[in-house]
Amino acid sequence: MKKILGACVGSCVHVAGILNFLNLAGKYDYSVKFLGSACTIDRLKKEIEKYNPDVVAISYRLSPESALPIFKEFKEKIVEKLGGVKIEFILGGTKPVAEVAKKLDIFDVIFTGEERIEEIESYLSKKKVKICSEIPPQNLLERIKYRKPLPVMRHHFGRPTLNETLEGIKRISLSGLLDVISIGPDQNTQEFFFHPEKMDIKQNGAGGVPLRSEKDFKNLYLASRTGNYPLLRCYSGTNEIIKMAKVLLDNINNAWCAVPLCWYNELDNRSERKVEESIAENQLVMKWHGQRDVPVEVNESHHWSLRYSPDSIAVAAAYIAAYNAKMMGVKVYISQYMFNTPPETSFTMDLAKMLAKVELVESLHDKNFTTIRQTRSGLYSYPTDFDKSKGQLASSTLLQMQLNPDIVHVVAYCEADHAAKPEDIIKSVKITKKVIENYLYGCPDMKLDGRVGQRKEELIADAKLIIDKIKKLDKDNKYKDPLISPAIISKAIKIGVLDAPHLRGVKAAKGAIRTMFIDGKNLTVDEDYKPVSEKDRLGRISEEF
Repeated sequence: MKKILGACVGSCVHVAGILNFLNLAGKYDYSVKFLGSACTIDRLKKEIEKYNPDVVAISYRLSPESALPIFKEFKEKIVEKLGGVKIEFILGGTKPVAEVAKKLDIFDVIFTGEERIEEIESYLSKKKVKICSEIPPQNLLERIKYRKPLPVMRHHFGRPTLNETLEGIKRISLSGLLDVISIGPDQNTQEFFFHPEKMDIKQNGAGGVPLRSEKDFKNLYLASRTGNYPLLRCYSGTNEIIKMAKVLLDNINNAWCAVPLCWYNELDNRSERKVEESIAENQLVMKWHGQRDVPVEVNESHHWSLRYSPDSIAVAAAYIAAYNAKMMGVKVYISQYMFNTPPETSFTMDLAKMLAKVELVESLHDKNFTTIRQTRSGLYSYPTDFDKSKGQLASSTLLQMQLNPDIVHVVAYCEADHAAKPEDIIKSVKITKKVIENYLYGCPDMKLDGRVGQRKEELIADAKLIIDKIKKLDKDNKYKDPLISPAIISKAIKIGVLDAPHLRGVKAAKGAIRTMFIDGKNLTVDEDYKPVSEKDRLGRISEEF
């Protein structure tokens, strides 16, 4: 049995780290002895002579300036006086202390607290841990299994120039922190990739990276072939989206398709497509990917919440989007739950809203259809003050973990100020991962709050009223399934069954609904700003129609 002698040296009294290390060593059949805190070098020397250890582990977590004389004394009195006796010396300390220690070249191993537990265990077991020697799975479902119990980590990235984006992808990949890089193309790419003559060159780089050829996409993929080999994915574009789907699958091995049901058209001015036409095209994209067993995410529900729709419409939209994907033959559905949207939503009511979505969406599960939970923070909830936005990122992540997500879409703390750079993403993912680790270690179950359960049931009931109302718009039974009929869905938007305050003035929508936050809930209100039940709201539409 090998022996480890441990001590906090000099005037250092911070024992937690070294005790954790010694406790871990005990699991690997080491005999351990700890000399306590503030151990002098002279005492350490005497104990080494008595105990005859194989390993001497010392800890020092004070200033690097005060560490230097301690380490010099350690070297002169112990390391250089061994007389051929082989002992491994290891140090635990802060990064600045580690830099001082490295210059003296006396420690075999230095730990700074940044190491994964697997790396420390690999040292104790004398086995090489496979950190970068194997390429992680390049399929989303396999990657999710590989990362358990942690969720897969995703972040959006696209800088104003291609070269900056390529270099950023390499840096992010080498960090080993991110599993999925979501490429953010500029608007010219999304709308006019196949018609460059229509591009406004003054808008190059607006909102993301300018990608002008399939080779540009391929180069993004090649840049990611390092570090932990993250998966890549990209939005579907807003025109000729089947052609774009093929470009993405062929050139970046698109991890999953992301497409809306009712958007990226005349509703939001992302293209000139009509609502009914775009719904039909979006459904074809879902079907195209379903035929190829590529997972599909339909970003629908949060688009309504971003435009301040009442919570009931957001919940109904989540179900309708998933239902459409299922009916189009999608087998694996990525269900995204965007928290803090609108930002005035309270954490209590936000959790209730998401749980209502989960229950309705996952009621669609069968042997041919399953869903993957993906959570994220709402961009609009981030303050411009970076310290506050880091707090928002952390607290939102803890709330999201109540859903036990398979994927966490990290939104960098800086996004209210500027599009994330690699250093911003790396910092944000580190913050998020620490929150997740704390949650997994043990966290109270917020879902047991009575207010959460009550509100969840209210929203499910209201969402079902909306869904039923849309079905009944097919009064002549013209359509086999009105819930997937582009004509019926677009009619639901036109007459206000699906509506949002921010759609006011949009010809393709009603834009008449009013909402207000009451007790953390986003509710429909009348002209006097009094709450209107979903039953009454839908009844009034019936009279108008």
